[in-house]
Amino acid sequence: MATALQTINVSKTFAKYKALDNVSISVGEQNIFGLLGPNGAGKTTLIRIINMITAMDNGQVLLNGHPVKPEDIRHIGYLPEERGLYKKMKVGEQAIYLARLKGLSKQEAVKQLKVWFEKFEITAWWNKKVEELSKGMQQKVQFIVTILHRPKLLIFDEPFSGFDPININLLKEEILKLRDEGATIIFSTHNMASVEELCDHIALINNSKMILTGEIHEIKQRFKSNIFEVVYHSPKELLLNTQQFEVIDNESKNDERLAKIRIDDSANANELLKNILPQAEVVSFREILPSVNEIFIQEVNKSS
Repeated sequence: MATALQTINVSKTFAKYKALDNVSISVGEQNIFGLLGPNGAGKTTLIRIINMITAMDNGQVLLNGHPVKPEDIRHIGYLPEERGLYKKMKVGEQAIYLARLKGLSKQEAVKQLKVWFEKFEITAWWNKKVEELSKGMQQKVQFIVTILHRPKLLIFDEPFSGFDPININLLKEEILKLRDEGATIIFSTHNMASVEELCDHIALINNSKMILTGEIHEIKQRFKSNIFEVVYHSPKELLLNTQQFEVIDNESKNDERLAKIRIDDSANANELLKNILPQAEVVSFREILPSVNEIFIQEVNKSS
């Protein structure tokens, strides 16, 4: 897979505060890349460096293999966490203005904006002032102007902040469509459920340093505890007469039983099933993998 964006040993200090310390990430083309970390970890500083808003002290930022240049910024769509619409301007007028800054003609901007405003159900607000819109409505407008010029690289910093579940789902669908249509997306959020749903790869920053990076499935495998969940029918609880298997939970659930079993490194799932099947009718069987949220908490606490 080709690499769309790389940061190599990027560092940044503000006065005596180290915001980034040799941070390197690699984002593949047409990937959704989750940039994670607690408040103050350095995520927004890294995003601002990629967008050439903030200058780095050391390191490199490569866009499609070349050092990022000011003229590359028109190929990036950036939705910052702090929203930036002009409150006194009319919504449509402002959207056209921002679209033209990204290189669209007025005619093309109006044409595309009308489509997006209808899709997001905000057409009735075209001639309203921004200050008359709710926070969620304003965020819809800012999302639209961020993606309108079809940039190859999109950077979303907390895009779901303030949205209700219906509009969060709407944005998720559009983000996935943008990825499928060729965009590479960097996605910074504290919403770990959204990370699980959307992201292909993640990077976790804490105290200015990169502490974890990789493909989500691979990371989950790395942090798994060899615990399996089995739902079964049996008049009795499971008896596993071997030191290879440890029943750590066993409870009744309506007419079924649910057990959680840890296996040691000398055994595998097939052997566990062989021990269970003579005793019970298995309804479901799965390995329990840690969530991104659990991994996040564990690794941040470890590195703090």
